[in-house]
Order: sequence, then structure tokens, then C-alpha cells
Amino acid sequence: MNAPRTYLDWNATAPLRPEARAAMIAALDLTGNPSSIHAEGRKARALVNDAREKVAALVGAASADVVFASGATEANATVMAGGWDTIFVSDIEHESVLHAAKATRARIVEIPVGHDGIVETGAIADEVLTGRHSLGRALITLQHANNETGIVQSVAEVAAFARAHGIAMHTDAVQTCGRLTVDVDALDVDYLSLSAHKLGGPKGVGALVLRNGAPLPNLLLGGGQERRRRAGTENITGIAGFGAATAAAKAEIATIDRQRLLRDRLEHHILAMTPDAVIIGRDVERLPNTTCVALPGGSAETLVIKLDLAGIAVSAGSACSSGKVGTSHVLRAMGTPPDLARAAIRISIGATTTADDVDRFLAAWTSITRTAAKAA
Repeated sequence: MNAPRTYLDWNATAPLRPEARAAMIAALDLTGNPSSIHAEGRKARALVNDAREKVAALVGAASADVVFASGATEANATVMAGGWDTIFVSDIEHESVLHAAKATRARIVEIPVGHDGIVETGAIADEVLTGRHSLGRALITLQHANNETGIVQSVAEVAAFARAHGIAMHTDAVQTCGRLTVDVDALDVDYLSLSAHKLGGPKGVGALVLRNGAPLPNLLLGGGQERRRRAGTENITGIAGFGAATAAAKAEIATIDRQRLLRDRLEHHILAMTPDAVIIGRDVERLPNTTCVALPGGSAETLVIKLDLAGIAVSAGSACSSGKVGTSHVLRAMGTPPDLARAAIRISIGATTTADDVDRFLAAWTSITRTAAKAA
């Protein structure tokens, strides 16, 4: 009999919640198109509206401001394609933001980060206040928390500066929704992206919040769905699962300290067993579930494979970059020494992670690092 596996890659995708699965199965039995006015259509529309309210409640938004999409990648691309003259982009953004921004005709202003992974807000102020360039219609995009390191950014602080200077503000909140309290009014952003599968919903569905109906050209044209803001028949099965997962995740935020304690225990024992290990971002605010750890002289790819063979699922950097050769652009931007960047893996836990899961990881880590030390 195969030994049970230990899943510690929740930042890549969270296991499907039973509430989401049940909602999706029920939605599969609905016949109507949400745009139809007959009884079957109205029933499908009611399902979509109910899910919209749940997603809105998670981020403190008005339900009318939530636009369903195929995922956060589409939501991010929609914002980047908004006809901006200038886009300020941090060097550690997810590639769905970086690539989409650079594919536009906007002037791209890269925002550097310090060695601690926190954006250098002074660089934004310097560009805006010196008036070296005409900004025109401008946008700042800054992720709420990094998917690789878990480092949390001061989005509200940057948004206050943006507001004072007539600049629009977007945040990719994929990793914080369901893990931290997220409120669009407190963050003071115009646009916020989130994804279902990061919080236990299905893959292939997400949302863009247009706070207070912030204007944005449509990326997809066609019918009048989503209040004419995103054409295409709604994915009611995915949306149903998204809504159910969102409600469950919101209820769990109050217990997030349990994950923080597990993470801290994990890191304490890693450092006790391998004192040379480095926890990236350890001295700044991070997601309570995320550890990015590097062992000098090691190889992240090799370590991920060995852990996988031991029944432990972790990752090296972003899951969206798997299969690519080279160090993380996030760690490069932080000025992480190359030997550490090449060795960094990400461990991310979730709502159903147990102390036994952590113990299994630590046992595998001990065995792998001791074997490597003997071989050296």
C-alpha cells in the first residue's frame, strides 16, 4: 500500500473544499443560461448572484463591483490592458501582471524592492514628483503578498500616494484572500484581482473587483454578460464552487493563527537541524502559511524531486514557472545571492495541514540534508 502523501504547496493551488464540490455538483443539474428570462434562466442567475455576494463579502466590496473571469490571470490582464499611458510595476509581481503590462503600449516604470522584499515607495514618489515624464493616465500595480516568499506589501500606503496624485491603483490579492483580512476600502484600491483555486475553489474561475464601479475597457467583447463588462456565458459550475469556497475561507480567517504556529514550528526545526538555512523574508510581515527557505550550495530542483519521492509536495518558486530553467525573478529583484536563489524552495500550508504533516516534512528534510552532507 502506498504511504499517504503530504501536500505542502497550497500557494500553487489549494485542495478543493467539500463545500465547493457540493455546490458544483448541484450547479451541474441547472439547465438554464443565466441570461435567459425563463424560470430555468432565473434559477441560474440566482446562483451567480449568490456567489457574487459571497465573493464581495470576502473583500468588503459591493456585489455590483465583482466581475467574474476565468481566473486572476484574466483579471490582471484586463486591468493592464486598460489603455494606460504609464504603468508602475513592482519587480516582484506575478508574471501574469509583468507580461501583460509589458505587452501594452504604456510606458513601464519598474518599482525596485529592497533586500527585504518590500517595494521602495520612494522610487514611485521620485518618478511622480520630479515630473521628468508626463504620466498621462497612470496606474500603479502592486501585489498584496508575494506568491513565492509570502512577503506582504503596504498596499494601502502606496494607494494613499496614488490617490493624492490622481493615479489609479491595482492589487493582485490572490495570495491574501482567505488568508488575511482583505478589504478594498481599507486598501483604497480601484482594482483587485482574486482567484478561486487559491482558497479551495475550482480552477478556471476568478474575479476582478472594480471598486465603486471604477472604469475599465472590456477585454472580452460580445454579449452583455457581467453587466456588459465581460462577455461570455458565465461558468456557473465554477462560479458556484467559487462562492462556496469563498464563504468557507472567510469563516476560517479567524483561525489563521493555527497555520502561523505550524509555520513557525516548521521554520524553528529547519533552522535547528540546518543552521545554514536561510528563511527568505523572515524579518518582515509574511503570509502566515508561507516559508521560502534556501540551503546554500543546494539545488531547489533536486530538493523538490527528493521530497516528492519521500511523499512531500512542495515547489521551487511559482507553480506558473515550473519547467523553466533559471532563478526566480522575485529573488533576483531582492538581490538574493545566486547560490541561495538557486536553492530556494517554497513550503506553503493550509487549513487542513496538521502537525503530523509538518513532522513528515521535517523527517524528510533531515534525511535528505544528512545524506547530502555525507556525500559532500
